[in-house]
Amino acid sequence: MINSVLHSIKFSIFRRAFVCVLFLSATSYGQNKEDSLASYTQLPVSLDSIRIDKADYKDKLQGFWLGQSIANWTGLTTEMDKVGDLGDMPSGKFYTRGDWGKKDLPNIWEKKEGKIVNRTIDFILRSPGEIWGSDDDTDIEYIYQELLIENKTSLLTPVQIKNGWIKHIKKEEENYLWVANQEALNLMYKGVLPPETGSQKLNKFYDMIDAQLTTEIFGLYSPGNSNFAKKMAWLPIRTVASNEAILISEFYVEMHSLTSAVDTSFSQEKQLNWIADQARLNLPDSTYPAKMYDFVWGKFKSGYTWEQTRDSVYVRYQVNQKDGYDVTNRNLHCNGCFAAGINFAASLVSLFYGKGDLVETIKIGTLTGWDSDNPTATWGGLIGFMYGAEKIEGVFGMKLSHQYNIHRTRINFPNEGLDTFESMGSKGLKIIDRVVVEHLNGRVDKVNNVWVIPAAVIH
Repeated sequence: MINSVLHSIKFSIFRRAFVCVLFLSATSYGQNKEDSLASYTQLPVSLDSIRIDKADYKDKLQGFWLGQSIANWTGLTTEMDKVGDLGDMPSGKFYTRGDWGKKDLPNIWEKKEGKIVNRTIDFILRSPGEIWGSDDDTDIEYIYQELLIENKTSLLTPVQIKNGWIKHIKKEEENYLWVANQEALNLMYKGVLPPETGSQKLNKFYDMIDAQLTTEIFGLYSPGNSNFAKKMAWLPIRTVASNEAILISEFYVEMHSLTSAVDTSFSQEKQLNWIADQARLNLPDSTYPAKMYDFVWGKFKSGYTWEQTRDSVYVRYQVNQKDGYDVTNRNLHCNGCFAAGINFAASLVSLFYGKGDLVETIKIGTLTGWDSDNPTATWGGLIGFMYGAEKIEGVFGMKLSHQYNIHRTRINFPNEGLDTFESMGSKGLKIIDRVVVEHLNGRVDKVNNVWVIPAAVIH
């Protein structure tokens, strides 16, 4: 995807040495320009530039949606089954590798209701002719993609976000919103606009996992330029989050953007480790997300098994409340099993131990515990993007469905909510065309179907 010009740049210099060409719009949320690509091919291009093949990128965007759907639905099997048992050592309290392929146990709601479940912990796959249903790991991202196209902008305004949420999300249950997302919608109906809808003052669930689920895709809209990716995601993140939950969400956005700035001659594991290391640089050392990252990475490098590291995460952060992570003291439902923090630490377990392998990463994420569908969907989308849709099908040895029904959870979209990953990938390309030209000082080469971006903005 990235030509030899980029590969010739020493990646140690990438850390922060480039002078970034950023923030070209004049206002906080940007101004719309004429929605035409006619002028896009006339911009001057630096000799020191990279070329990204749009057809290849489209396949990768399809891989993002497909990988995320596989991981989302597979992770849902064990969602909230295992959230720890405070006061006890976690031995026997969590799933282990040996539980893959075995009977799934009731989650926290099913236990409360005394339900008997009949599920197996295994991959959930959809064949051609079947349809992937939307879920909270994909549906708000889908809304944001549609809003960016509808409003012909790269930077959504508070009113655009509010109107989009109210139009496409049911006001009453079952509307597939929880904690911070639901509270933000309630505030919107009271006339409150983002970012106040995610403020600690007004949204009591400001540090739950929700912002992660809704904003990762913004990283893919700004190939290689994580600063502008975070600018695109600035308001969507703060629509539902404050404080450390913002840092965690930006970490994921940055990782998705940097997939276009990594040396693809590295192994998949080394690529992901480099990307994660770059994103770690923007986590202030004094914060619990930074300390969680360093803790999990240290256990991984020391040779602990993933189960041992996961158990250590539970003891350190839920039992002993180290590094300023004090959610246990707040006496939340299921001890904050929806919290951004504990699920961030859990996600790093599957990231590091999955070693860039899509199948292994989804397996570990599904078995790790807590809100297991969400971290798993994050890495399913990211690694799925790096693989591309065609390679994902090769990994699973079968053709997979590329149909998607947004109306499973959301409302008021055309064609009764039915879409395809190919169409969704094409929409993503349209958004990136605008970003490349208006914000990355690049151009769209329509003859060769590539984006040409000055290397100086890749960081």
